[in-house]
Amino acid sequence: QVQLVESGGGLVQAGGSLRLSCTASGRTFSSYALGWFRQCPGKEREFVAGINWSGSSTRYADSVKGRFTISRDNAENTVFLQMNSLRPEDTAVYYCAASATYSSSLLPASYNYWGQGTQVTVSS
Repeated sequence: QVQLVESGGGLVQAGGSLRLSCTASGRTFSSYALGWFRQCPGKEREFVAGINWSGSSTRYADSVKGRFTISRDNAENTVFLQMNSLRPEDTAVYYCAASATYSSSLLPASYNYWGQGTQVTVSS
């Protein structure tokens, strides 16, 4: 079992930055690929970024490429999402997720564990 807890969300003006963190319980954190997803009311959950087990490979949605950076610290059981140049359309609840099988999958069904989510609101 892996429990994920996100933090770092909040309200920021357009053009600003936020850094999300997701800390996991359990001693097998480094064996999971990790991803960040986001969801707006009435919309499906969408892939934002993913990172493989070692952190050597990453993947981004086209909408965030060049603005967001995913990274992980396996010693601290934490994955990060650095979000720069934020836009109002980035407003959503952001979730981290862990997959025992797939690396940087775009599909929510590929992930075994999910955090509770953290709200990010970008004002114009």
